[in-house]
Amino acid sequence: MLSRGGMRIRFCFARLNGARERPKLHFVAQVPLRSPSEKVGGLFYFGRMLDKIRLHAKGELPSDYHANLGKGFDEKCVKFLRVDHDGLVERVKQGGTDKEILDWCFTVGRKPTEDDIYVWNEFMRKRGWNDEVSEMVVRRKAEAGMTDRSDIQTSFQFIDADEGRLPKPG
Repeated sequence: MLSRGGMRIRFCFARLNGARERPKLHFVAQVPLRSPSEKVGGLFYFGRMLDKIRLHAKGELPSDYHANLGKGFDEKCVKFLRVDHDGLVERVKQGGTDKEILDWCFTVGRKPTEDDIYVWNEFMRKRGWNDEVSEMVVRRKAEAGMTDRSDIQTSFQFIDADEGRLPKPG
C-alpha cells in the first residue's frame, strides 16, 4: 500500500512518462514517526508527537504534517497533560529523552493517575470508530485510495496504514 507521498510519486512518474496506466511501483515514502499506538510512560501518542516536534525543529518533517502541528491529536495530548504546546516544543528543543520530557510535562502540567491514562489510551485508540471523527476517517481513506480497507476503522489504524505499518489483510 502506498502512502500519500508514495501515491503522489507514482502519479508524477506516470505523468512524466506520458503513461496511460500507473506504473507498478512499490515505493512507500517512509516518515520516521512512531505509530500513535506506541507508548511512552504508558501513554499512547506522546512519542509520535515528540517525533513530529523533533523532525520539524530539524526541518525534516514532511510538509503534509505541518498543518496539524499542535492541533488534532497533538492538541488533545497537551490538554490531557495540561501543558502548553509551544512550551513543550521549547522543552523538546533543549534535548533529553522521551521519559525526561514526559517527566517535565508531569511537573509543569499534571501527572495523570493510572485510571486517567487508561481512559486516555482507550479514547485515543478508538478515535474515529463510531464517533464524530468517523466521517473524517472515511474521507481520508477515500483520499488515500483505501476505501476497500474494512480493517481501517479508527484514526490510529488509518495513520498506521497510510504510513505503511498496517499491511493489507491477506
